[in-house]
Amino acid sequence: MNTLFEQTEYLLQGTNLSFKRHLYSTIRWSDRLIGIKGARGTGKTTLTLQWLKEHNLPVNKAAYFSLDDLYFTTNGLKETISRFYKQGGQILVLDEVHKYPNWSTELKNVYDVFKDLKIVFTGSSIIDISRQQGDLSRRAVMYELPGLSYREYINLKSGWTLPVFNLSDILNNPATIRAALPDSFRPLEHLNEYMTNGYYPFVMEGDASVHTKINQLIRTIIEYDMAELKDFDVRNAKKMLQLVYVIAQQVPFKPNLVSISAKTGIHRNSLNNYLHYLEQAKLISLLRPAGSSTAVLQKPEKIYLNNTNLLYALAEEQVEKGNLRETFFLSHLSAVSRVHAPKNGDFLVDNKFTFEIGGKSKSGAQIKNTKNAWIVKDDLEFPTNKQIPLWMFGFIY
Repeated sequence: MNTLFEQTEYLLQGTNLSFKRHLYSTIRWSDRLIGIKGARGTGKTTLTLQWLKEHNLPVNKAAYFSLDDLYFTTNGLKETISRFYKQGGQILVLDEVHKYPNWSTELKNVYDVFKDLKIVFTGSSIIDISRQQGDLSRRAVMYELPGLSYREYINLKSGWTLPVFNLSDILNNPATIRAALPDSFRPLEHLNEYMTNGYYPFVMEGDASVHTKINQLIRTIIEYDMAELKDFDVRNAKKMLQLVYVIAQQVPFKPNLVSISAKTGIHRNSLNNYLHYLEQAKLISLLRPAGSSTAVLQKPEKIYLNNTNLLYALAEEQVEKGNLRETFFLSHLSAVSRVHAPKNGDFLVDNKFTFEIGGKSKSGAQIKNTKNAWIVKDDLEFPTNKQIPLWMFGFIY
């Protein structure tokens, strides 16, 4: 265990507290068992290390254990936590829990025994806690960490502290929003670079390598993380990678399952399951019709990549601008709201608000007779009438 303590000290020394993700302030840290899900590369480890560092406690009282560490190939989780607690442990961060067999059962056992031990655990976005063997769904408070929003990217890059705008403010109080921003703020200044490179926090390590890292991240998710899924056969990883590539060259599109099956070699009866896995892994987004269920076997209305950085990393040709706009909007709004495909317009948010996405020439013809409908344009700096700038939705979290 001393090795784990040494690793904690090393990691905390290298943890910077100057910038914190939006989720940090929304988590109710007083809860005794907290789970944080998210796709690879979105910053779960950094967020939990920041919280640990702020306690300023010795590592025998506040420690970080990564469950994909070789230590746990020969040492049990329950026994390790028991030793930590008996040596005075008070706070424990468990990273990559999905890499440890039966993690939920053992975590439930220590939660029930050690009543004054606080545990925060992180895992892949593919984790469905309700399906784990140990019943943690009634014990753990779960959160999900998306990638950087446009707002967070600007704050991280510039050192600003630009505020979050909720959907009600964006739609009803545009003057208030403008007043909350610095006079020197230029809302479109960083939009293109965010769309190209800014979704994953590792952009701060250098723009040049972002797309290479994204391609590596995709392979790791499919070949490594999905192996933990009960119903996923890792022998199909190559087909899954091919499916991602096929989708990337066509998004957004209405899926033709017969055509996709022919291009990937995946049986048509398995395609909806595969699409569901990719959505859970935050590699794609499935836009379902308004009023429909979210059943796995239901065919989606449209398929998108999860974020605009994936578009650039996987594109063979120049990325189509309309695709960028819609992917940006869906990526941000789906992190905080329910988004569906409406009868008229591009997106229906929370079954109430309809949005048509476009450029400067976009008219309101498609949503002319639709209640609670707005046009969203990517070339606007600030709202005019029923037209809202695309960038504002990048401040939704």
